[in-house]
Formats: sequence, structure tokens, C-alpha cells
Amino acid sequence: MDAGKAIFETVDRLRRRRTAPLVLELDLTEGLAEGPPTDPVAALLSMRKPRLPDVLSGLRRARDDSRVKALIVKIGGNPLGLAMVQELRQAVTRFRASGKLTVAFGETFGEFSGGTVPYYLASAFERVYLQPSGDVGLTGVAMEQRFVKGALAKLGVDFEMGQRHEYKTAANTFTQDHMTEPHRESMGRIVESVVDQLVAGIADGRRLDPAKVRELIDRGPFIGAEAVDAGLVDRLAYRDEVYDEVKRSAGGDTHLLFVSRYARAAAVRKLPHPTADGIALIHGSGQIRSGRSGRSPLGGGGAMGSDTVSAALRAARRDEHVKAVVFRVDSPGGSYVASDTVWREVVLTRRVKPVIVSMGELAASGGYFVSMGADVIVSQPGTLTGSIGVFGGKPVLSELLERIGINSELVAEGANAAMFSTSRAFSPEQWERVNAWLDRIYDDFVGKVAESRDLTRERAHELARGRVWTGADAQERGLVDELGGLEDALALARERAHLSDDAPVRTYPRLNPLERLRGPESSEDKAAALARVRIDAWGPLARLSAELGLPAAGPLALPGWYTIR
Repeated sequence: MDAGKAIFETVDRLRRRRTAPLVLELDLTEGLAEGPPTDPVAALLSMRKPRLPDVLSGLRRARDDSRVKALIVKIGGNPLGLAMVQELRQAVTRFRASGKLTVAFGETFGEFSGGTVPYYLASAFERVYLQPSGDVGLTGVAMEQRFVKGALAKLGVDFEMGQRHEYKTAANTFTQDHMTEPHRESMGRIVESVVDQLVAGIADGRRLDPAKVRELIDRGPFIGAEAVDAGLVDRLAYRDEVYDEVKRSAGGDTHLLFVSRYARAAAVRKLPHPTADGIALIHGSGQIRSGRSGRSPLGGGGAMGSDTVSAALRAARRDEHVKAVVFRVDSPGGSYVASDTVWREVVLTRRVKPVIVSMGELAASGGYFVSMGADVIVSQPGTLTGSIGVFGGKPVLSELLERIGINSELVAEGANAAMFSTSRAFSPEQWERVNAWLDRIYDDFVGKVAESRDLTRERAHELARGRVWTGADAQERGLVDELGGLEDALALARERAHLSDDAPVRTYPRLNPLERLRGPESSEDKAAALARVRIDAWGPLARLSAELGLPAAGPLALPGWYTIR
């Protein structure tokens, strides 16, 4: 009898849960993953992180789900980038417009630290609650650049760098001891553009005058009670008080459910036919390099490998059930040659089916290079993009080596055989080759920008010169087509491909376990788009190890000077 009663109660509880009002929950304490894990290490590191696409699709579905009554988001101390925050704000605003309650809760928006961007996210919600011990670090935006030229000179290190052109300031930290005027101008405009976006968003969300928001920024940070008085926060409350209030407003036997779980359950209920026409979503994240995407087990983040992304684009191009491609780019750039390889595949794919680029936090330099060939570029206002330029050179360590008692000798055949050695400076003839290389890359980059964006070469050069733009400024200047997020890019892809609004989106390529195990048959096989773990790398110490002359293959390898290349 007891066993039967327990079974009955369990079944009844599950039945009531299926019909109970839902309050969706999102915990951003550990941040948010941009896309699917590219390898086993990435999967392990992101196990407990919700994925941005799941959150966006879940909130989109929930707008029309009568069971869903409210959304609670805990905004934690792990900072999210501005562009990702704008993706979330957009999704929350649309969810809120459907008439459902939205609540942001923070233990603090900056504990004796800045919290402008986390608070900017919170301001999109109908109600903002703050733990009584918390603060609101609404302090504005600051970009700080440190210059180490003087310190390097004391060590006996000199950097020889060439750049195209004056706004390409990535190497300035090594070659300058202060901001150049172009450097200051570029950074100043980025800060100004970002603050304009933050002020507009906070003013709209909290129903405040923009001038009042600017005044509050200058007065911040705020103790909790001050934030309530200023209209930045609705109430001071602990988590249990916030959740109890939301559950009461939802009514009935309310059930809490994480947004990502809700999204996956909804997706399973509406599984499309395996051969249904749809959209391929291809992610390109991290530094751009030749070879396959992946990350080191020692950390240091992932990389966008040209072989991996190109194989994914080729597979999507050949798949008759893929009617359009959304290429999600989140990259600060990297290798010119690898970027050009991906650009070519984007152009070839565009000849067959629509290609829409959705920019994440960064799509700059090589990140813009791989994007510019698409039919449409969609960017968040806060995305950092452009940086159409190039720099190159090397550190010269001869004086440092001499100071610490290291003698470097060279045996070479060929006038420029040791051109890239860090133990000697470039000769005048070698500088001619460096400048020819920089000019060639810059001319190719600007020419492709002009062709892809339907600009004159003169106008493309004016917008280039290495300058970084916010997405909002880039859109005004024709480098970006539309402002929006991933959901906007997917909607645009469906429209261009003449698909229904609920046409499936598949992260591409999707491989079954057997395909993953057997490996690719050729570079044309979709299994060639698998990433890998770089077991043979130095991870975050890669740059330092290269400068010290350590073997690129890792600590358990023959020294690289035995290799003739």
C-alpha cells in the first residue's frame, strides 16, 4: 500500500508540474557561453554555463507560452561583455513586451568595484532588486592603456614594429610611452559611443531622463539605499524574498525552471524532421590561425582554425537541406593568411545560398576580414569591429641577452635567413621586405572591404587605417548593415531563404558518434570541421615560450633550433 501510494503521489506531482505555472530562471553568476563547446576540454570548462543560443531561443519560445508567467535573472559578479549584455537586454525587452513579469536580482552590482555594464543589463527588467548589503557601481566607462616601452628599455629590449596605419595601435604598448593623438581619438570615440548606449538604455529601462542618468553616473557608485532613492533599484531584498514575491504573482503551484532546460525541453517536443530545410549556424570564436580550431589543456582560450571553419562552410554549402548560413563571429583577429582562407569560403558559400554574419563581442581586424564577404553583417551597438589594418615586427633582445650573459651565435646561408631572429635588428634591406609585406596585406584588406561593402577604395581607406569602431559607429559608416543580435540574424536568414519563422537552426556540422570516431575521409568531409585539443601547446604561455626560443611543440620536445624550415 505504501509503495502504491508513493507511486500515485509521484505521478500526481509530475502531472501537476506539467501544468503548473512556470517561472523561468537564469543564473549569470558563472557567465554565459557564446556557443557549443568545440572540444572535450571546452565542454568540461563550460559544463555549468548556460549557452547564449539556448537562452535566446528559450526566451523567444516563452513569449508565446501561456504557462510561462515570469523571468528571474540573477546577475552575478562574473562580468559579461557589452555586446552579450545587449543580446540579453534585447531578448528580455521582447519577453517583457509580451506582458510577462521580468525581475533582475543582484547580490551586488559591483562590490567596491565598477558595475556599470551589469547594472545596464538589470535596467532592462521591469523590477530590479538588490540585496540590502549590495551596491550599485554605476561609475561610467574607462579604457586604460599601459605602455611598457620604458620598462623594456631598462631591460634592454627594443621592439621594431611597422603598422598600417596610424590607428593600428595594438603594438603601441611596446613601441610608445604615451598615447598618440590617433590612439587617444579612437579610444575616446569608443568610450563616448559606449556611454551614449548605456545612458540611452538605462534611461529607457528606468524611465529616467538621459540627462539625469548622466548626472547619476557622475555621482556613483551608490550604496543600496541611495540606489533606491535615486530610482535605480526598486527594492532592497534577499533572494528568498524576491523569489517568494515572484512566485505569488505567478499564482498556483509555481514551478521554477532554468531557461536553458526549458529551451532544450521545448526543442525536443518540436524536433524537426532530420531532413527538414533549415539554417546552419557556424561559430568562429577566438584568435584566427591556420589549421584546426581548438584549445590547449593549459588554458588560454580557444582559437578559430581556418581548416575547421572552412570545412564547416563547405559542408553547409553542399548540404541541400541547408538553405542559408549564419556565421557567428567573435574574434579579435589573428593570421592574415588564415583569415583570407575563411573569407574565400564565405564568398563561395554566398554564391550558392545567403550568408549572414552575426558579430559577438569582437569582430575586429581578422574578425572583420572573415565577416566582410557576407550578404549581411549584423552587429550589436557595443561590438568592437573594424580595425582594418595590419602591424608586424619583432622584439630585439640582443642587449637583454648580453646583460644576462647569454651569447647568441649564428650560422646561416642567405642574406635574410636570420631576418626574424630576435637576437638582432632588421637591416635596411629587411625593413624594405617588412614594409612590402605590410603594404601588400593592407592593400588587399582595403580592396576587399571596398568590393564587399560597395565603397570606393578611397572611402574604404578613410574608414580603415587600423581604426576600431563600435558597432553603432560602424553601422553609420557602412561597415555593418544592421544593429541586432543572433536572433535577428537567424530571422534575416530565414527571410532570405524563404523559410518559415520556425524553420530549424542546426549548429553545423552536427555529427553522430560514429562520424566523430572514424574521422574525416577527406578535407571535403563534414567531419573535417571537428576541433581538437592542442596537447602539444604551451597554452597561455605560448607567446612567452616563443620569445624565449622554447619548442613550439611543448616542453617534451626536441628544441626548435634543430629544425631547418
